[in-house]
Amino acid sequence: MEFFVFHRDRAGSRALREALNEEHLAYMDRFADGMIARGPTTTDDGETLTGSVHVLDLPGPADARAFAFDEPNYQAGAYRDVLLRRWRDLLGRTMWEYPGGPGDGPRFLVLGLGWRGSGEPLVAAGARVGLVAAGHLLSDDGAVVLGAAALVEAAGPDDARRVLVVDDYADVEVHDWHVGGRPAARDDT
Repeated sequence: MEFFVFHRDRAGSRALREALNEEHLAYMDRFADGMIARGPTTTDDGETLTGSVHVLDLPGPADARAFAFDEPNYQAGAYRDVLLRRWRDLLGRTMWEYPGGPGDGPRFLVLGLGWRGSGEPLVAAGARVGLVAAGHLLSDDGAVVLGAAALVEAAGPDDARRVLVVDDYADVEVHDWHVGGRPAARDDT
């Protein structure tokens, strides 16, 4: 089962996140085989961490909750909240298989929350973005589409937002996102 996890940073937690970075990376190493995508979100200048995204395959919902809430930064109070949803991968690949490469252009997390459309919740026709990872956010039983999440390469946040038909969502968020993990964590990074 695939899951989307977005830990949002608590204001002023940068020093704590930096102090726990090796512990965080070691924790994530345990899940490397199931990782589809990962990386931090930042302010638009790239200087301040605002969150941490992980998309991964786990045996079930209890494992996903344990993954999200046992994470060292969460345990230490660095995060203010967690968005945890079942995920339906639309691309069938990991971020390491994205043909654009690790540093080709600005990258963004686009979240469409509260889907109220009637068609396909992702991707908007004519969107000029590179999809690094994309999927539906699902109810706990996987039967209902609640939204969408995409990690995209785009010229800027406005272009990234176009990956969704924004009128189909109660809220659309765009966050600067960076490829995460250890530099040598994968053979193809």
